[in-house]
Amino acid sequence: MAKVKQKTAYVCTECGADYPRWQGQCSECNAWNTISEVRLGAATPRHLQSSGRTGFAGLTEARVQTLSDVDLAQVPRFSSTFQEFDRVLGGGIVPGSAILIGGSPGAGKSTLLLQTMCKLAQTMPALYVTGEESLQQVAMRAQRLNLPTDKLRMLAETSVETICQIADQEKPKIMVIDSIQVMHLNDIQSAPGSVSQVRETAAYLTRYAKQNNVAIIMVGHVTKDGSLAGPKVLEHCIDCSVILDGDSDSRYRTLRGTKNRFGAVNELGVFAMMGDGLKEVKNPSAIFLSRGDEQGTGSVVLTLWEGTRPLLVEIQALVDHSQLSNPRRVAVGTEQNRLALLLAVLHRHGGLMLGDQDVFVNVVGGVRVTETSADLALLLAIVSSFKDQPLPQELIVFGEVGLSGEIRPVPNGSERINEAAKHGFKRAIVPIANVPKTTPNGMTIQGVKNIAEALELL
Repeated sequence: MAKVKQKTAYVCTECGADYPRWQGQCSECNAWNTISEVRLGAATPRHLQSSGRTGFAGLTEARVQTLSDVDLAQVPRFSSTFQEFDRVLGGGIVPGSAILIGGSPGAGKSTLLLQTMCKLAQTMPALYVTGEESLQQVAMRAQRLNLPTDKLRMLAETSVETICQIADQEKPKIMVIDSIQVMHLNDIQSAPGSVSQVRETAAYLTRYAKQNNVAIIMVGHVTKDGSLAGPKVLEHCIDCSVILDGDSDSRYRTLRGTKNRFGAVNELGVFAMMGDGLKEVKNPSAIFLSRGDEQGTGSVVLTLWEGTRPLLVEIQALVDHSQLSNPRRVAVGTEQNRLALLLAVLHRHGGLMLGDQDVFVNVVGGVRVTETSADLALLLAIVSSFKDQPLPQELIVFGEVGLSGEIRPVPNGSERINEAAKHGFKRAIVPIANVPKTTPNGMTIQGVKNIAEALELL
């Protein structure tokens, strides 16, 4: 019998681009020294051969039809038993979807999924596959968290073919793979966690999810910079990708979506790590506004818009005389390039020169601010620290700052103001275009057009 020749390819670990031979720089993402040799499988996996299904989504036949003939009947979602988790997923778990959840070690990925699976197993067939821990370790965690363990089916296995064969017998509605980096296919010779293994195992499980209408949640590791480990094509295979963030010294965890084919990606879920597991935080604004009675300089509250709800967050700034020839610019929780841009606008249009000052910015609570509505609040906090002039505790600020010094409006201005009024804020400095027609009772709203007008109100 003729021996099958083993095929090889050269794949970029950053973007997943394939090349016929090795080269120093990837032509797709321009990264250096990221191309490595991988061995491709010599034959199609037996599980797929027996089913006769070759399409990525598990279709047995290819049929052309017009767009208007496509069935628009929505697939009913089911809840994960966590409202914050459902919010990030777009309203719940879609049957047949492939979900990837990542996060740093100790963030609580396994804890969140074990809580979810134990509760879901009471109403539907559920299978939890662990490849990094023994069944005894998972059982000890479930006992410590006081979770119901009488219905959840457990499996300790790393072979994807074996997992899918057992799943055919168990017929679960939802399945957890913990984690994708330790899974392997028998036909691929490289070690688990390599580019080829992660890519092929994720594609194999995604095919199985769509063929059998099973929701599969895969746990992924992250690198030192916080991105998901493995090839970039991993995020293209799955339907939904979420990241669970949280410092080891903080009790709060934030769940944020980075990709979602069934909903928005700008939703944010907040959890608190307690002794009996993760608990939902129904009012995130309250935990980020735990300020003291005495108001210090360089501190102001802004209103962010996360997905479908406003969020009140405190931002702090510290301006100090620099002893260095090149003053420091440090931003924690926001973009450092944005900070440098705003300091230049403040100098040009606000008349404040901070070229000899160190500027430190921090967003309280570990929240990551990505939208531009925090520009005005950040500038006022910097001015407050520089002039050693405290801002009122009942003040709320939001607005985008342009390069010419103008204050631009932001979306959902009325909802942001109403959320601040519910938490007892009495004064607001906002873009003049965001001033509502009806002002909440007991609240003073001041609209500004540019930086000069905002500084005059301090």
